[in-house]
Amino acid sequence: MTGMGDERVLALLPELLLLFGAVGGLLLGLWTPQHRQWRVRLLVTVACLASAVAAAVALPEPAERVFEGTWVVDTTTGVVRIVVALGVAVLVWLASASLGGHPRETEAYVLMLLGGLGSIALAASGDLLLLVAGYLLASVPLYALAGFAKDSAGVEATMKYYLMGAFVGVLLLVGVAALVLAAGTTSYVDLAVLLPDASPALLAVGILGVLAGVAFKAGAVPVHFWVPDVTAGTTPPMAAYITTIPKIGAVAAAFRLLAEPFAGVPLDVPLLVAVIAAASMTLGNLAAFNQTDVLRLLAYSTVSQVGYLFMVVAVAARTGLAVPALAIYLAGYAVTNIGAFAAVAAAPAARTITDWATAVGRHRWLVVSLVVCLLGLVGTPPTAVFVGKLAVFVAAWDGGLAWLVVIAAINTVASLFYYLRWIAPAATRVAASESTTAAARRNGPGTSGETAQRDVLEPIVVLHAAAVVSLLLGIGSGAWLTVVLPS
Repeated sequence: MTGMGDERVLALLPELLLLFGAVGGLLLGLWTPQHRQWRVRLLVTVACLASAVAAAVALPEPAERVFEGTWVVDTTTGVVRIVVALGVAVLVWLASASLGGHPRETEAYVLMLLGGLGSIALAASGDLLLLVAGYLLASVPLYALAGFAKDSAGVEATMKYYLMGAFVGVLLLVGVAALVLAAGTTSYVDLAVLLPDASPALLAVGILGVLAGVAFKAGAVPVHFWVPDVTAGTTPPMAAYITTIPKIGAVAAAFRLLAEPFAGVPLDVPLLVAVIAAASMTLGNLAAFNQTDVLRLLAYSTVSQVGYLFMVVAVAARTGLAVPALAIYLAGYAVTNIGAFAAVAAAPAARTITDWATAVGRHRWLVVSLVVCLLGLVGTPPTAVFVGKLAVFVAAWDGGLAWLVVIAAINTVASLFYYLRWIAPAATRVAASESTTAAARRNGPGTSGETAQRDVLEPIVVLHAAAVVSLLLGIGSGAWLTVVLPS
């Protein structure tokens, strides 16, 4: 029995490494001078990388359910483990530019690790009670991170985020209670057997409540109202974290709900999710059209991206193409979205499109990397999101949602408009600044533009790396996709 218990614990090795990183980082920060907090950052990074390696090693192994079936270890969980661990590691360094020297720098890194752990718990949940615990763990640390700067905008963002999260959390609990009343159990396996014969009224209340919870964490319509205000009210690195890490776990949680406990219910849950997907991508795009604030533009962009991700959620139980499509899109979205927010962090004082173009006008490679990330969010080949979007479209079509594919294709073309509204001024400014840049270089290395660039080195490195990885991941996953998808 002891050996079996050890094996169950080792099944959670990636999560344990993140937990040890959080606890170890907190303890190390207590005994580390303020000017040497980089040690905590390094420890957190090592924990994230070790977790990603452990998850990658376990990825090819057969799926299993541990701890009485409450924690599911399968391909979906494995992909979320890897993406979240690597995403948190990158975001820790992205945030270091603004957190360096902060009296609570260590606590920020620890909260980022714990929020990532909550995101993985959402994805791995095989029980409604664990889903609630994952929701809380993926929410409470983020409330603190949203207002970490302690300015007026951050406090307002935190209050809106917390109040909306508390309200939807109650809906989630009501949904869980309704499903327990309907079936008498919280296990996904048992719910899949018992829910088809349960009361339709309790089913409706339960499904709506549970889906509201995961939709909130994903930032989907109609519980998306917090996204633009929180994104614009916090710092760019924290905005990148809030719109990336919990979204990955929430989408995977919704995917598992429709693939297991909600797969056989008499209500048309896939249609409901498909409507949410169509509303999210459409309203997100429409709201982004007139945005001049770069953070609000990216906020509504993330809402529209949820729509494309929820397409594959809607067909989770209808096609075998859903799992690889979800895996590719989650990885591609994480890389590209972090890169877009890193572009904003590279010029932290520039909040509008015009100001950003002016701030980086002499750094053409920043604009090039931004173009790769923004066109990647559109789904332009050969980026990772293009491959993911193509896989999602094929899966949705194969799952009988051709009408949703048509709506998604129209929204994809429409989204190009507001991304070009950011790209065009930046590209124009680069072209107009060529002669100015040459003169500045002749004056020596002490120019203000170069000094500003050195001050935000981490976001610049993250932006360039994200652009390169998006292209490489797109090319590599595209080759793999030709094998997975039917000819």
